Amino acid sequence: MKFEQIINTFTQLGLFLKKEIDNNPPVFHQAYVNNNWFTIEYTNKAIKAWADELSANNIKQWLMPYENIPAPSSQKTIAIIMAGNIPLVGLHDLLAVLAAGHKALIKLSSDDTVLMKWIINALVSISPELISRIEITDERLPKNFDAVIATGSNNTNRYFSYYFKDKPVVLRKARTSVAIITGNETPDDLYKLGLDIFTYFGLGCRNVSKVFIPKEYDLGILYEGIADFYEHINHHKYANNYTYHKAILLMNLTEHLDNNFILFKQDKNLFSPLGVLYYERYNDTNELQALIQNHKDGIQCIVSKNSFNNSIPFGKAQEPGLKDYADGVDTMQFLLSLN
Repeated sequence: MKFEQIINTFTQLGLFLKKEIDNNPPVFHQAYVNNNWFTIEYTNKAIKAWADELSANNIKQWLMPYENIPAPSSQKTIAIIMAGNIPLVGLHDLLAVLAAGHKALIKLSSDDTVLMKWIINALVSISPELISRIEITDERLPKNFDAVIATGSNNTNRYFSYYFKDKPVVLRKARTSVAIITGNETPDDLYKLGLDIFTYFGLGCRNVSKVFIPKEYDLGILYEGIADFYEHINHHKYANNYTYHKAILLMNLTEHLDNNFILFKQDKNLFSPLGVLYYERYNDTNELQALIQNHKDGIQCIVSKNSFNNSIPFGKAQEPGLKDYADGVDTMQFLLSLN
């Protein structure tokens, strides 16, 4: 397929998704049954985000920088090991492989089989020629592939590094996101920060798991700003995590704050457990920059009000575009360089 065909196919996929949001198809409920983290609300949110992003203009803007790069001399088979922490998190990699003219050999996460198979069926219905370029394996990956895109934890990443040492690879480790608070935020800013913390229950690498706050900042202001997200405690899996980590903190006599749906703990680490938000105080901008720099390899994105260090606005963490590559690695460039 040429870029023109790809643009048409992906645009048709976007239109299909727009219609499906209105229809509330049974597959949304099936996805929830398969994985209770994928509530109807959050599946709808993910589908809507993709429907909005897959417009002809957005797709052209994404692919335009690669138009003059020579295509690989032959079609390659790209193994994609997908994550399943949020709905359709592996879709971007699949679209990139298809746009680059390659074949996708997909190892789905057990947490996101329903929606991904539904999307793949839709793609093949739109462009039947893709049936020969998309293969799903439920078993261990066969050895007939040329390159790998793999997403996993830091532990699985070490395994991937060894197992795929002889292949061209894009390996993604665990990352998370942080927020910077200056004390000048409005209630609306803090509500939007709540979206960055709680959307998809905080399971995504673009979810904020830690906030940097000024030395004298009153955390009660943040408490108030995110109060509308209390309803998350009504989700049984989230509530179980919150209750478990609360018990651990209490048993260990660890200082923390509790607003009955999320725990605030002062901690220098980046990765907070589900149901916990870490915070760290800073004295000035120089110290803040040093703190961010120390953690740069673990940060997916930074949200703030004042565009600190290429940050994005509050409320936008879970709205990546097609050109927003995970870990800052240009997947299309990688795929088009394979020869």
